[in-house]
Amino acid sequence: MGEKVVVLIGPTAVGKTKMSIELAKRLDGEIINGDSMQVYRGLDIGTAKIQREEMEGIPHHLLDIKEPDESFSVAEFQTLARSLIQQITNRGKLPIIVGGTGLYIQSVIYDYQFSSAPSNDLYRQSLERCSSIELYEQLKKIDPISAERIHPNNVRRVIRALEIYHCTGKTMTEWLKEQKRQLVYNAALIGLTMEREKLYERINKRVDQMIAQGLIEEVKRLHEKGVRDCQAIQAIGYKELYSYLDGLITLEEAIEQLKQNSRRYAKRQLTWFRNQMPVQWFDMTDDTLFSVRVNEILHCIEGKFRFQSNI
Repeated sequence: MGEKVVVLIGPTAVGKTKMSIELAKRLDGEIINGDSMQVYRGLDIGTAKIQREEMEGIPHHLLDIKEPDESFSVAEFQTLARSLIQQITNRGKLPIIVGGTGLYIQSVIYDYQFSSAPSNDLYRQSLERCSSIELYEQLKKIDPISAERIHPNNVRRVIRALEIYHCTGKTMTEWLKEQKRQLVYNAALIGLTMEREKLYERINKRVDQMIAQGLIEEVKRLHEKGVRDCQAIQAIGYKELYSYLDGLITLEEAIEQLKQNSRRYAKRQLTWFRNQMPVQWFDMTDDTLFSVRVNEILHCIEGKFRFQSNI
């Protein structure tokens, strides 16, 4: 088993940022961002990106590494995060991956071999002659789950998904599921959860806070720069306000859609984590028990590391 890694996951607005800082202080750790949208510069308020003053001196990695119009893939995240785990470990610190993008995190801690998927040059060349709309429509028909994750204008990734299906008869979603589920690190997987009603209440309140903090102005800046039709603008909080700025819906409708989409996303996150990863869950519903939960999580992490070191 490889280096020690703590993974802290959970739905949006459950309190991962606060817990991650506390764990990093107690465990002498450095934090690796595990949210696919926080890699983008200028997407700060809408992604609930941690602010410098909130970090309390804890080093954070993989934040603000891409321009909003650049694409970012699971394979790229895997490469960067694994390199960071090695660097952090070599410094005598503990890597702590924090986030809500399940497939990204899974690709790092499990033995996923993205390059091992078969390819077919002739088929790929035939696809390259099609329009991005035609390609995306094909993908939606055969693999709606991948289509939801890949932006229509990310033609390279759409073609790769179609190519995998052509060569194997399996969708990219199915192919990823069949990848080896062997941990490549001595990993402690910690999940934060919360009673649904309270979580939804927190999500609604967070959206209101984002608006008060200047989310509309943040999205306007991107809109005015002509940033559109890219992966970053598909993020919740941006696509809804783009519809408002394009005159398609009212501001009130955009905010309501943002709240609703955030709640649905939180539900999908919880379902995905519970089905895909062996996570030890901790209930954060009662705010007064925060310090108790910190100690429980620390005890759990120490136990997992001791057990896995003896395997």
